Amino acid sequence: MDAAQRVDAAQRVAEQLRERGVGGEIRAFPVPMPTAVAAADQLGCAVGAIANSLVFAVDGDPLMVVASGAHRVDTGLVAALLGVGKRKVRRASPEFVAEATGQQVGGVAPVGHPQPLRTLVDVQLKEHEVVWAGGGDKYTMFATDFDELLRLTNGLAAQVGD
Repeated sequence: MDAAQRVDAAQRVAEQLRERGVGGEIRAFPVPMPTAVAAADQLGCAVGAIANSLVFAVDGDPLMVVASGAHRVDTGLVAALLGVGKRKVRRASPEFVAEATGQQVGGVAPVGHPQPLRTLVDVQLKEHEVVWAGGGDKYTMFATDFDELLRLTNGLAAQVGD
């Protein structure tokens, strides 16, 4: 994905957020924020307040898990929630992520995709009044909260990790 495509992805996310009435701050950084730790350091917040938008492949279909940056997604828990075998839930390749979301790994937003994605939202994000989610590229993030993430993604609240 070149620089113009990256900017287009971030603009699509910002437009969709405005259309959906999201009033939280959208912040652009001069350096990439590809990890929860890097983002938390820049934002001055707990790493658990970073909402990582992770894409998995479940029998060839995309599944987004919006997970707290404080822990890893347990694919066994996710598989049990979906009623599929653990081997059916796999971390998606960067190419699969780009195709499903129109965004690059490391900056995927929970919204702004070509088609809505089936989404699970980590219940641990409830612990934070403000959470920060990717804004469509590695340079952009936006402020939101747990309930708004559920509304924006039409997601299911779930325990996705430990």
